[in-house]
Amino acid sequence: MLLQRRAELLSALRHFFLQRAVLEVDVPLLGRSSVTDINIESLPVMTHKNSGYLQTSPEYYMKRLLAAGIGDIYCLGKAFRQGELGSRHNPEFTLLEWYRCGWDEYQLMDEMAELISQLYATRSSQSLVITKRSYADCFMATVGVDPHSAELEQLQQMAVAAASESWAGETRANCLDLLFSQLVEPQLPQGLLFIHQYPACQSALAQLGKNTQGQSISRRFEAFLNGMELANGYFELTDGDEQRQRFNNDLEQRESAGKTQTPIDHHLLAALDHGLPNCAGVAMGVDRLLMQLEGAESITEVMPFSWDRC
Repeated sequence: MLLQRRAELLSALRHFFLQRAVLEVDVPLLGRSSVTDINIESLPVMTHKNSGYLQTSPEYYMKRLLAAGIGDIYCLGKAFRQGELGSRHNPEFTLLEWYRCGWDEYQLMDEMAELISQLYATRSSQSLVITKRSYADCFMATVGVDPHSAELEQLQQMAVAAASESWAGETRANCLDLLFSQLVEPQLPQGLLFIHQYPACQSALAQLGKNTQGQSISRRFEAFLNGMELANGYFELTDGDEQRQRFNNDLEQRESAGKTQTPIDHHLLAALDHGLPNCAGVAMGVDRLLMQLEGAESITEVMPFSWDRC
């Protein structure tokens, strides 16, 4: 039955974008480079004496298409991440990623809310509660400090208290990640929650901006459905030089942490230098979405072949 519901979900997702004239694109699963993010590990492979990586998302290829002028696009397919296995993780998973040219992150949140509401309505007669809150509001309500202005030493002390002494020398971004996952996420409300205006140190591939208090923030959001992280979206960075610097910073952090060095995707940087249109993009975990729609406790329940059955 769940396999049938999974097929119905994939069909519904494609129908949603077909109605909105968003083009489906097919991009490589295997590439010569991958993400440099210190918190994401790619799966390396060998092919005809060349090393490569199974892609953690279709993002970089899709941005190259955007820079070439393709317009609004989506990709529905497989992605891979090393070292991720549990009730919410599988090394291979299904990802839906889409980009809207000329939109900002708030317009994209609204479209995602419309999509999830439509899908939710097919499973429940009750309306889906949709909420938007800033990262600072969520963090301060639970942790009691402003994540944008708190001193690094204070965040490190709080991370040590929440985890272990090994966090005494961690970065600001990692401390905030730990505190948010350990203290804030368990308190998130039911329904669909969009958390936006993340700290500037967690900008990844998003543009920077200012909040109403004049503090520097990253123009990104995450979506949580019934407390489970479902999607990550950006008002996309278009500056090639800035992205190049962020990639180099990532590699420095990876070296300091003793992690493998992932080759920078110079094709992506060339695309950004050529000119990426102003756009917003979001990546959503389809397996996790199906878990929430069907009330499943583990990702293995909604996958035809999870890692333990491969």
